[in-house]
Amino acid sequence: MRVWLGSAFALLVWMTGFSASAQAADELVVYSARNEQLVRALFDDYSAATGTKIRFITDKAGPLMQRLKAEGANTPADLLITVDAGNLWRAAEEGLLRPVDSPVLTRNIPAHLRDPGNRWFGLSVRARTIVYSTARVKPAELTTYEDLANPEWKNRLCLRTSKKVYNQSLVATMIARLGDKKTEQIIRGWVANLATDVFSNDTSLIKAIAAGQCDVGIVNTYYYGRLKKKQPTLEAALFWPNQKISGVHVNVSGAGVTRHAKHPEAAAKFLEWLSTPPAQKILAESNMEYPANPTVPPHSLVASWGEFKQDTLNVSNAGKLQSRAVMIMDRAGYR
Repeated sequence: MRVWLGSAFALLVWMTGFSASAQAADELVVYSARNEQLVRALFDDYSAATGTKIRFITDKAGPLMQRLKAEGANTPADLLITVDAGNLWRAAEEGLLRPVDSPVLTRNIPAHLRDPGNRWFGLSVRARTIVYSTARVKPAELTTYEDLANPEWKNRLCLRTSKKVYNQSLVATMIARLGDKKTEQIIRGWVANLATDVFSNDTSLIKAIAAGQCDVGIVNTYYYGRLKKKQPTLEAALFWPNQKISGVHVNVSGAGVTRHAKHPEAAAKFLEWLSTPPAQKILAESNMEYPANPTVPPHSLVASWGEFKQDTLNVSNAGKLQSRAVMIMDRAGYR
């Protein structure tokens, strides 16, 4: 039987403290910044396979991390699941996660998709790539993220707001590779090439391209996949940039065992299971992402977009350089 901490019960837990003594040894508590519909099947399958009950609370990454800090040693949480390497890095740097020494995890999760100190591990991969109009752009015209700053894309580029962490992580990676000065030049070029105001989400951006409002943009692939499923004739396609140099920018959703976990060994076992093929299939296919475990194939629709070379720069740079990325984007007028 699945046990879910809904909003009412979550409030009760907050008020009563949910003492560690109330937790059975065969029970785990998970704080998840992934939506319920994306993790429920995972928890159900693990409970069915092991008998371990999983209680979980879902919220955005920021509030969950604030909650972990406020609860301190009294937290009931054994595991934190969240999206974006920047959030995972921050949770680790703020002392909310503990290292996990696991040959299973280091074997299943490539080094660039996990914390160098093993405090968190990527579990699914989201590629942030170029999307283009199939009616007005030929793939041969496209090369790199950086080249979208060139004059030929004047009044043809669409971008999502710089306030979204996905773009901050992309720019942070550029800083790590190119330095501050070159990165700022590129961002200024992007801003100069904008066809319209920035968008609040990737789906609206893709729709704008299909409608002729702009010709190219940068999006997470799963937004494209969702829209393509609803609109099979969508006049937009994905392009894999930077294949001759750094590779496509990737980010992760991931997890770590909390610093004050009451059941750290059991939490580590669950984290290991999340890196195995059965869980990886659910994690990736539920949101049309890529499995972090390279031995697991993606969903057939995702696979139909073609193979690509990933940027193997460690994704922790998304957190380390995030503040610099925000400053550079602001200076360049990218809102």
